[in-house]
Amino acid sequence: MKPSRDFDELVKLVTILRKECPWDREQTHESIKDNLIEEAYEAVEAIDKKNDEELKQELGDLLLHVIFHSRMARERGAFSIEDVIETLMEKLIRRHPHVFGEREVNDAGQVAENWETIKREEGKKSLLDNLPESLPALIRARRMQEKAGNVGFDWDDWKLAWEKFEEELNEWRAVAENGGRQEKLDEFGDLLFSLVNVGRLLDIQAEDALRQVNRKFESRFRYIEESLKKENRTPEESTLEEMDKLWDEAKSKGL
Repeated sequence: MKPSRDFDELVKLVTILRKECPWDREQTHESIKDNLIEEAYEAVEAIDKKNDEELKQELGDLLLHVIFHSRMARERGAFSIEDVIETLMEKLIRRHPHVFGEREVNDAGQVAENWETIKREEGKKSLLDNLPESLPALIRARRMQEKAGNVGFDWDDWKLAWEKFEEELNEWRAVAENGGRQEKLDEFGDLLFSLVNVGRLLDIQAEDALRQVNRKFESRFRYIEESLKKENRTPEESTLEEMDKLWDEAKSKGL
């Protein structure tokens, strides 16, 4: 086969791999489910880096997983890639009556509110259905807050949410020294959840912000390690004051 822009050719290629490659034949939904999550995060990383070439490749890897899972499902007689496409199109059309129907909306907020209403009409028991517990906790917290906010359960502005954060901070301080482990865990969770809420109302993604800080910390700590290595030393063999000085050097270099 040769590379092609034809979607059907890609489906055919995956079908061939499934039949003729020993590794591909052995895979199941369960065996590659973690790979699907990994590929999604690699796509997110490409977006963060604003690297279109990497994003193109990572989206291709995600597409491969969609087709591969669909192929395995077809072998079980469950569904096909065509069923996946049709189901998706049906859902998108149904949930966009302001585009494909006669419903009118004034802004994106009303679109989100209508989306939740339509989902309830589809038989969802809760607005919070379809939010996997396997989602990163910061992302899941924000998505729950967004869904509740779409139906009016929200602060009017971030300053009110900040007051709630300060309340939770005081409660955390009260248990930090003398509270039991579970009490500390509960109050620290409340503190994080309330801070995610503040960020959401300021249009800040907590997950993105923490990823950015993680990269910054990693870059600066690697600078410390590399600087000490040039002196044939390790972090364990240096003092906190020495490492702080190198940290400030890294910071001054824009790392």
